[in-house]
Amino acid sequence: MNTYLGIELGSTRIKAVAIGDDHRPVSSGDYTWASNFKDGIWTYELDEAWRGINSALKSIENCVSIKAMGISAMMHGYLAFDKDWNLLVPFRTWQNTVTAVAATELTNVFGFNIPQRWSIAHLYQAVLNGEEHVNRIAHITTLAGYVHYRLTGVNAVGVGEASGIFPIDSENLCYDQIMVEKFNALISKYHLPWKLEDVLPSVLVAGEKAGSLTESGAKLLGGMLPVGISFAPPEGDAGTGMVATNAVAPGTGNVSAGTSIFSMVVLENPLKNIYEEIDMVTTPTGKPVAMVHCNNCTNDSNAWASILKETAGLFGTEPADGDLYRKLYEKSLEGDPDCGGVLVCNYMAGEGITHFDTGRPLVVRTPDARFTLANFFRATLYSTMATLKLGMDILAKENVCIHSLTGHGGLFKTPVVGQKYMAAACNAPVTCMETAGEGGAYGMALLAAYTAKKADNETLEDYLNKKVFTDISKTSLHPNEADVKGFQAYIEKYRQLLKVEQAATDNI
Repeated sequence: MNTYLGIELGSTRIKAVAIGDDHRPVSSGDYTWASNFKDGIWTYELDEAWRGINSALKSIENCVSIKAMGISAMMHGYLAFDKDWNLLVPFRTWQNTVTAVAATELTNVFGFNIPQRWSIAHLYQAVLNGEEHVNRIAHITTLAGYVHYRLTGVNAVGVGEASGIFPIDSENLCYDQIMVEKFNALISKYHLPWKLEDVLPSVLVAGEKAGSLTESGAKLLGGMLPVGISFAPPEGDAGTGMVATNAVAPGTGNVSAGTSIFSMVVLENPLKNIYEEIDMVTTPTGKPVAMVHCNNCTNDSNAWASILKETAGLFGTEPADGDLYRKLYEKSLEGDPDCGGVLVCNYMAGEGITHFDTGRPLVVRTPDARFTLANFFRATLYSTMATLKLGMDILAKENVCIHSLTGHGGLFKTPVVGQKYMAAACNAPVTCMETAGEGGAYGMALLAAYTAKKADNETLEDYLNKKVFTDISKTSLHPNEADVKGFQAYIEKYRQLLKVEQAATDNI
């Protein structure tokens, strides 16, 4: 049996998933890691990335059967290298909100929204800051692009990943050349020894071959994988999430919810206006996508779960994490639809959509609030998707049509709960598949299989619809009217809560 391997370097886990010819997972492994806040920058050590990949691969069975593989990782951020691929400054991740000046200027120059976390915003901010390393830059890439290069020697990224580096021309499936020229003109006064097109990775589309595992790459993987395995183009976690949820066709969408939360809606028609809350990216085949990305999702709820677990320990019991989360999530269903006057802001980090550079997690309630465990944890879960709703409301006003919305990631692991609240937040049906927990690594494995197995002229949409998701078990929940009204009441108070959050960031 042939197998196909996907590796994803997510924000909290590095995961490897192998699938068979039937596209079902056959083995998986993972490694937990976390970003570090050093010198005012959120970063990860690249050495740990390799340790994590190797650890995850140890659980993959029958590695000699792997016919194709691919690398995915958290999108955006800034990895700058010299001509010999020496790292010039520590990895600056998507979590950082330190590029506001650059992002605003680029948005105005391009007439296209450039979020702070995009690679081009980080690059231009480094230029504006006069950082010493800028003159020595030879390569700019993402975490997925870097790992792919080290394993294959090919300096390229998939078009979906590229769309978080720099705006994409969806017709020609490359960086927007008019904007490239505008950027070069913008930096000309700095007399740098490079132009933008010289330092960016090349762009590939899903289904194209993107090199193979080299001898040096195999050594980085501890010799666990044989030399010569074919690679799919490396993709970001947004693109692999779309693939994992079969949300790559116009009118489809998905919500990925873990450390961060973001929605991806494949557009049938262009948006009428430019919104700083909405990113314009692409599917792995280059179709335009409206993305609502929020930095904060489950970190705060995870912290509260940890506190409650510690409390249980005072009474001599230590529930397993899976049981703890399931019971807390299910308990929240007993809460009031509007959380009974309990409000939670989950901002552990800054949040671009609501214009916060830093975060202060808050719990606020009125004296007469119904402060029960159910209402508190329901409010905690509402907070994971409250900022996302603010962005989704913009798409609703633009009359963006969403035929289907699929959820995946840790927020949806407990059946019904996250799905029910997301349906209320977006006022749209939400579907979860049995493979949702496998996440982006599974989506990357599917892209690897598509690269190896697709027929001539077979689109990714047809491949997924006819060969992958025909009999996948899934559940769909339609929004409940009381939940929709309750979430709307909560979000109206949440908008006011953000004024309290601003005061907290200003004074604490």
